[in-house]
Amino acid sequence: MYEVESKGGAIGCMLLSLFFLGTWPAVMTSLEQKGRLPQHTYLDYSITNLLAAVLIALTFGQLGDPKSGQPNFFTQLAQDNWPSVLFAMAGGVFLSLGNLATQYAWAFVGLSVVEVITSSITVVIGTTLNYFLDDRINKAEILFPGVACFLIAVLLGAAVHGSNSADNKAKLEGAAADHEKGNGVGVPGEAEFGTADFLIELEDKRAIKVFGKSVWTGLAISLFAGVCFSLFSPSFNLATNDQWHRLKKGVDHLVVYTAFFYFSCSCFVIAIILNITFLYRPVLNLPKSSFKAYLNDWNGRGLAMLSGVLCGFGNGLQFMGGEAAGYAAADAVQALPLVSTFWGILLFGEYRKSSRKTYGLLVSMLLMFVVAVALLMATSGHRKDS
Repeated sequence: MYEVESKGGAIGCMLLSLFFLGTWPAVMTSLEQKGRLPQHTYLDYSITNLLAAVLIALTFGQLGDPKSGQPNFFTQLAQDNWPSVLFAMAGGVFLSLGNLATQYAWAFVGLSVVEVITSSITVVIGTTLNYFLDDRINKAEILFPGVACFLIAVLLGAAVHGSNSADNKAKLEGAAADHEKGNGVGVPGEAEFGTADFLIELEDKRAIKVFGKSVWTGLAISLFAGVCFSLFSPSFNLATNDQWHRLKKGVDHLVVYTAFFYFSCSCFVIAIILNITFLYRPVLNLPKSSFKAYLNDWNGRGLAMLSGVLCGFGNGLQFMGGEAAGYAAADAVQALPLVSTFWGILLFGEYRKSSRKTYGLLVSMLLMFVVAVALLMATSGHRKDS
């Protein structure tokens, strides 16, 4: 079994995880904006997300002989460790519900703001829980100022969203006035990022229609997702370290790779059940589909599967870093809005042609996230072997 033994290695895992976890939402958002049903996308994502966990378990979980004496992946499958397995599976349920919810929230609120809200709730609740579960191995004098920076970034993110919404409303009202004067619209399919014509074309193409719907719908979904995300990491922490002493005497703690396997299995099962249900009973006025229609929908399947691989390896790297340096420090990957905002601006034209006020708030939010992730990574401790 491969073990991350150094602080530098743990930080490397966190940084790579940060990139992966900030990129896969952009991939899924691009498919929704092109009109692919989110149920189809999430089913594809779920398959490769599970395969990534299996690959990690069969490689890193089986490499060599661990210095700490921890068993390898296959050895643990036969052990009586069900209390820890159930904690790992509970974490997978929380993650699956959170990821499923954010898929719909992105359409209503936007990629950048949704990631800010969910990540910040995760840090405020999840990081605090992990700090105490990890027997305070992280430096509180640095950790909690980092949490405060995330809170400030949330407020700035809400301000960005409010300012950008006002900008978009002004653009649409201006376009409506121009149309009344007979000025017409641009060439279909060639609208420039940030213009009213672009916003209208996007609404026509995308799978989830958002015009005329309350922004509070998306915010409520985002809050629900944030609470789910805040609980999956502490659940995984309990699965690998047994802080509540539920394992029988002499039974090894779950190694991170075994726990991640069970975690991903429950995540997969919940995703399959809910998304097949949503094929026939869709939410938010999406069109009905069927399992046969899903199987025949190859448009964008490769990208959907890529998103599952990115998320699977991103979560695995986060847990590897957390097991070595403390899960509270590993929650630094919740600065993923830094990456998501980059993709949102580059790929989807978010904040293009916005006001100076919006740009100023956006830069302030991103700078606060840089400070927050730096502080959380600086709290990395070293877990004592049990």
